[in-house]
Amino acid sequence: MSFEAFSCLGSARNELIVELFQKVSSFLSTLGSFLIVFDIARKVWHGKATDPYQRIMVGLSVYDIIFSLVFFLGSWLTPKETGWLWAVGNTASCSAQGFFFTFGGAGELLCQMAISFNIVMLIVFEWNQNQFAKKVERPMHIIIFTLALSIAVVPLSTQTINPWCGYCFYGALYDKCSSGKDKEELCAVRGNETVEFVIDIIYRVLLFSVLIFCTIAMVWVYLHVRRQELRMGQYNFRQHNRETHRESKQIRKILSLYTLSLYLTYGIALLGVLLPLPYNGQFLIRPLTPFLGFLNMLVYFLPNCLKYQKDHPGTWLVTAYFQVVRPCAPCSLSLSGVCVGREEEEDAPEMN
Repeated sequence: MSFEAFSCLGSARNELIVELFQKVSSFLSTLGSFLIVFDIARKVWHGKATDPYQRIMVGLSVYDIIFSLVFFLGSWLTPKETGWLWAVGNTASCSAQGFFFTFGGAGELLCQMAISFNIVMLIVFEWNQNQFAKKVERPMHIIIFTLALSIAVVPLSTQTINPWCGYCFYGALYDKCSSGKDKEELCAVRGNETVEFVIDIIYRVLLFSVLIFCTIAMVWVYLHVRRQELRMGQYNFRQHNRETHRESKQIRKILSLYTLSLYLTYGIALLGVLLPLPYNGQFLIRPLTPFLGFLNMLVYFLPNCLKYQKDHPGTWLVTAYFQVVRPCAPCSLSLSGVCVGREEEEDAPEMN
């Protein structure tokens, strides 16, 4: 069986460029997701309660760490027989990479949808976090884990995880057919073509569904908050209602930014698959797909960074991020973006 090392990217130079960009973006994404988990774990360590939003963020970040770490290891897990740059792996490492790639990616997408669902229930249907936790949260996490695991196990159990373009993911391995067939025809020598087709359809449907759902949720929340603004402009509401509306606007902004992060990673990467771009769009897919964790980290800490800038006039946003996310930072974030969990201070009110 022969492998063409540069067949998907054209040259060794392109291979090196893509591999380096992929490692940088996946490292940043892993770091970003770790900071989110660390921030919420620190709150639990200090005896503070967590809400469903924070627990969803933990789940999302864990899935992203798995997904991004696999991307960072990249060709190191690819069988050395492929001839790909830095390939030192074997069949077992290749199968493990493909399994965690599929499991982490599916879980990450489903958790991204869960964030939008949580915010829609809070803003549009006026639930509080306690209602969401009692009625929805546990089944939601079970469904996400089960679906992600099922999508990943099927290609693993049928040996339909194989190397392609420097890393391993679901797909059959093809080689020239044996005698009796057209010499140019390729046949599957490892894996199941039907499984490859079905998993590919499932993954694309999942990606489209997440993009569509998150877009609808963002528009729905925006329109709901906009209607609140119009009503408040016509009538004199009490101060409590004004505070609730202010929090709703903050959460609308957070949801919009989370959805934008999804567009800038999976959305653009999807264009690389659908459009007739050079090298099958690998220059877009490989660096951008594992970058979601870093962008989510920026969104997660943004409200507290803006608050830090307000309390410290003249501070650059980059400096505010450093002050907020560094290990000795004194607080954790709630969905409304307020700083909570500081010892010797009262907790900020939780959004209901």
